Amino acid sequence: MIRTKKRMTVCGALTVLCLAFIWGNSLLPGEISGAISDEVGHILELLLPEEELLPEAAAFPLRKLAHFTEFTALGLCLTWLFGMLRKGRLPAFLCGAAAACLDESIQLFVPDRGPSLRDVGIDAGGVLTGMILLSIGYDCLCKRKKRHLGGT
Repeated sequence: MIRTKKRMTVCGALTVLCLAFIWGNSLLPGEISGAISDEVGHILELLLPEEELLPEAAAFPLRKLAHFTEFTALGLCLTWLFGMLRKGRLPAFLCGAAAACLDESIQLFVPDRGPSLRDVGIDAGGVLTGMILLSIGYDCLCKRKKRHLGGT
């Protein structure tokens, strides 16, 4: 990945914002976090046809999907950052997994919240998914650019 000062700044800022969002949500007490999940569920119900309303049990998978999604975004950022630094994918993944562990550790100190090994696994899966998506996208972009410039 081509490294410029502007790209490094943008990528670094996005990575920090991603972590702030993730850890900021982990600092929310369980009651507030649950209310946010409920509100997202209500918004989704407005978007779905009336006969396909979400069941009451949808809050749990919705929270897990939120974990996965926010860590997918982190995986995208870390892959981009470490790619520009030429550090490789393993250190990027390890940083993402460490962020997931810290995320769950934060919840030890928040009322009505607690750590979960399952969430660390979901988070790490999200990081890996983000890494794969960015890698595939970057490879496709490089091939397209090569074709456009007259390469094979």
